[in-house]
Amino acid sequence: YLRAAADARERLDLWRYDISTGRTGLWIAGDRLLGQGSESQAEQAERERRRQFSRGITRFAFSADGRRLLLPVDGAAWVLDLERDELACVTPVDTRQTEMQFDPSGQRLSYVRDGDLYLLDIASRSEQRLTHDGGDPWLNGIAEFIAQEEMHRFDGHWWAPCGGFIAYTRVDESPVALTQRYEIDADTIRVVDQRYPYAGATNATVELRVRALATGIDLVLDWQLEPEDYLARVFWWGPRVVAAVQSRDQRRLVLRAFNRETGSDETLLTEHAGHWINLHDNYRPLDEQRLLLTSERDGHAHLYLLDALRDDELRENGLRPVTAGDGRVNRILGVHGSQALILGWWHTPTEQHVYRVDLTGPDARTPEPITREPGWHEASASRDGRWVIDRVSSLDVPGALRLLDTADRDAPGRTIADQSVSDSSRYGPFLRAHCRPRLGTLQAEDGQILHYRLTEPSAQHRPAEGAPVVVHVYGGPGVQRVRNEWQPITVQMLAQHGYGVLELDNRGTGNRTPAFEAPIHRRLGAVEVRDQVRGVEFLRSLDWVDPNRIGVMGHSYGGYMALLCLLTAPGHFRAAIATAPVTDWQLYDTHYTERYLGTPADNPTGYAESSVFVHLDREDEPRGQLLVIHGMADDNVLYTHSTRLYRALQARNRRFEMMAYPGSRHALQEPDVSIHRFSLMLDFLARAL
Repeated sequence: YLRAAADARERLDLWRYDISTGRTGLWIAGDRLLGQGSESQAEQAERERRRQFSRGITRFAFSADGRRLLLPVDGAAWVLDLERDELACVTPVDTRQTEMQFDPSGQRLSYVRDGDLYLLDIASRSEQRLTHDGGDPWLNGIAEFIAQEEMHRFDGHWWAPCGGFIAYTRVDESPVALTQRYEIDADTIRVVDQRYPYAGATNATVELRVRALATGIDLVLDWQLEPEDYLARVFWWGPRVVAAVQSRDQRRLVLRAFNRETGSDETLLTEHAGHWINLHDNYRPLDEQRLLLTSERDGHAHLYLLDALRDDELRENGLRPVTAGDGRVNRILGVHGSQALILGWWHTPTEQHVYRVDLTGPDARTPEPITREPGWHEASASRDGRWVIDRVSSLDVPGALRLLDTADRDAPGRTIADQSVSDSSRYGPFLRAHCRPRLGTLQAEDGQILHYRLTEPSAQHRPAEGAPVVVHVYGGPGVQRVRNEWQPITVQMLAQHGYGVLELDNRGTGNRTPAFEAPIHRRLGAVEVRDQVRGVEFLRSLDWVDPNRIGVMGHSYGGYMALLCLLTAPGHFRAAIATAPVTDWQLYDTHYTERYLGTPADNPTGYAESSVFVHLDREDEPRGQLLVIHGMADDNVLYTHSTRLYRALQARNRRFEMMAYPGSRHALQEPDVSIHRFSLMLDFLARAL
């Protein structure tokens, strides 16, 4: 498991726990493997897409036989031979790779360098180049921007279980308009040519190929049903390559299986939705005929068994539901025998747990919980399903790593690591002022339940006449903030400076049901703001709150929400901090934006009303104070979003404050930038609230 280094929070080290002896300790220090060269553009882009802001050992993978361990660090592949206890860098000197992975035998590596796909024999260090046309506009074996950023498909090549074939994407980015993005540093301005697919524009062309390694011959699969379809997911099911094909409007998803030698195909499953289909990675082959997957077709994300033989006992499309009830399956952890281990929730969406479910029998059922400790659980399972590594966090526990024995249902889990807070911990100096939050619910206008997390300010900072409150918002689809887990330290920073903090997941946010998400379809920023106003009304009912000193702050979609709360809910918010905000959805990308709004041509009214700019001329002009923050090298929410807002506000003689960070991208994660911007926020809030 990965753990922050004692001497550097931003660097991760690899630790291990011996099940037989109960001993734990540092295995490999991340600084031992760090390279000296600068990251390539591809590596920087991959780290940004993965939201990976730590250095050192950030990922690791075991070979299928468990004899080798792969550590991709700074563009190089380090391989640890576990039997010999030998660690070596196996990729060529002075080269940088991405997308590194073992083949099924553990004897070879595949990776991408400069847009081309390579194989490496680990023992001999001999390298084989599979493609020869990498470089703008061609990408081989690596996912394109829109797949990584919005579809969360980070892979661009996939090994067949037999090891004799490899499926890979060949991407032509030339259809995507080439635009110039300015990355402004402290003393330089770089003009970056970026192929950014704006909403309504053309996407990259994606081929799916299968390389027979014995012959070197490629088979090009005809995976698209319509010319603008998305290649959402790819996986192997025995000798077949399966593609999850999503329509441009994202209301249709089709699983298509292709013969690896002939390219002949069959349709396994077709999904339809009235609004949009959420993508997932829950495809788990049980054998060459049965596939375990999740679907939201009944209004909840449930587990289903797909039988390619279409057994008469199975229901529509060869699907048999495995789970039932008002719950949600988020991830399939593993399958052993007739049982599956899953992650999800069944009682409250604010807690995630590990469950066991029986795959036999004709009826769907409620799964059996394995974890019972209150909180939010993230887990992985051993291949035989006996052991589960459980990372749990709660309002009171920053993080603990436990080992669970699923064979003994009554045995307590072993604690491998415990991030407890004490006077001797790094958080010790702040522990006495720690403000414990509480969870609660409100009701939206349509009767649906809204969950919130409320943190009252520390007692010594709370004035008798009432305390100011900051609504800390994200509010965007696919994301959930209100959980029974340790809060972001930003919230404690605010609470320990005298502010109450309300976090509320409005309709449209993730980890709920399609019905909870659907109200934002075709119009963003309306329902979400009304739900946040419902939260403000609740705040005003509390005797410790000053109803006239309520502010709002958020980042990315949260920055967009902060702007709209100030602009469209006058009188409710006295100040707003908008960091890296979207201001006009026509400036954002295809897959994300069109999922909710359609295209600008098909829904011009929705785009106009969802924009920040249409609300700048309201008669009920907001009088709240505004601070806008943006990184000047942001390649996700482009800096143009804020510069257009600056100009529009200036043209209307509106007062506002702004801070731009040279060289910073979307996350603004550099330590010095973080310290400066949070100090800036505290200063602004002190003046505004």
